[in-house]
Amino acid sequence: MGAAKVTFTAAGVRQGLIRGQALGAGVFVYGLVFGVLASERGLSLLQAALMSLLVYSGTAQLAALQSWGSSPMVLPLVASVLVINARYLLYGAAIQPWLSKVSRKQAYISLFVLGDSNWALSMREYALGARDAGFVLGSGLSNFSFWMVGTLLGNVLAGGVPNPQALGLDFMLVAFAAAISIEVWRSKADIWPALAAAAVAWALHRWVPGGWYIVGAGLAGAAVGAWRHVD
Repeated sequence: MGAAKVTFTAAGVRQGLIRGQALGAGVFVYGLVFGVLASERGLSLLQAALMSLLVYSGTAQLAALQSWGSSPMVLPLVASVLVINARYLLYGAAIQPWLSKVSRKQAYISLFVLGDSNWALSMREYALGARDAGFVLGSGLSNFSFWMVGTLLGNVLAGGVPNPQALGLDFMLVAFAAAISIEVWRSKADIWPALAAAAVAWALHRWVPGGWYIVGAGLAGAAVGAWRHVD
């Protein structure tokens, strides 16, 4: 029998919307924390909403806030976002067998709302034999909605959180990065890219102003990982 034909239907979008609800609570809390911290850094409701709309990456947005000040340095902020979001190149390549079979409009809209959670959910569905690419869009819209509502609500309620650091909200980025590291850990060989990233981040944070330590850590870890990669 040949491979099942890929489709893109309203039923698939609806199924993705429903299945994405299970991940919504975590995405909502993440957006809530970003909204609170964004307000603390001086971002207005509109600015925080636009950042979540256009960047749509919790890790990149929280990383940007780490070096946000009264006069933020734009270049390291943009570079940090690009380095952290480089993983979406791999996400796009992995999901290509599904979205390459639909129209460009359908694929681009689906990719615009693609996030870590719904990408993993969509890849699992594809592995189980699902071939309705509407699922990618539906699950993405579900998570994206929770993210935006969390951002807006967090920014509005930020006045009721006088000291986010006291509650450990600024630790969210570190906690999320640690969780991802545990999830993708394969063997002891992975310790070398991690050590390289940590060493470069420490050096740049100590001696170079701005948020370059995030960019340097990402590039150093990627370089060492590529150098030690064995097929």
